[in-house]
Amino acid sequence: MIRSEQPGDAAAIHVVHAASFPTPAEARLVDVLRAAGRLRVSLVAEVDGAIAGHIAFSPVTATSGTAGAGLAPLAVAEAYRRRGIAAELVRTGLDACRAAGFGWAVVLGDPRYYGRFGFSAAAHFGLSDEYRGGPAFQAIELTPGALPVGAGLVRYAAEFAMLSP
Repeated sequence: MIRSEQPGDAAAIHVVHAASFPTPAEARLVDVLRAAGRLRVSLVAEVDGAIAGHIAFSPVTATSGTAGAGLAPLAVAEAYRRRGIAAELVRTGLDACRAAGFGWAVVLGDPRYYGRFGFSAAAHFGLSDEYRGGPAFQAIELTPGALPVGAGLVRYAAEFAMLSP
């Protein structure tokens, strides 16, 4: 079952992210984004009453001033991987972003994975990212005509700076 994050889910979400990445940075990032009120879409996958996965979307802004949603991070607990949970989190998350009024979204991730959801290289739209993601930096238009073509640099919420090396 995919549902919105509820009060009381934070600790389990932290555990899923901490176990899914080489360092606890992404888990801390979610905590900091939540504390700052920037988790605009925060969904969990629940299996038999346990939180098996989480996806977060926070605001991003293009140089033109146009706001969109940034997908990051996404994690599924190891015991629940390869069951389609991450894919369902992405699909449901993009629908929730659309419902929340976001016209476009970006992600920094594997193009082969995110391409199946409609993401494509952001550079094709004249967008770049502050992390030099190259082809891994991708964009999707959630509402026709909303993607800010040629808008330049897309900046994530300031809290993402904690992930920089």
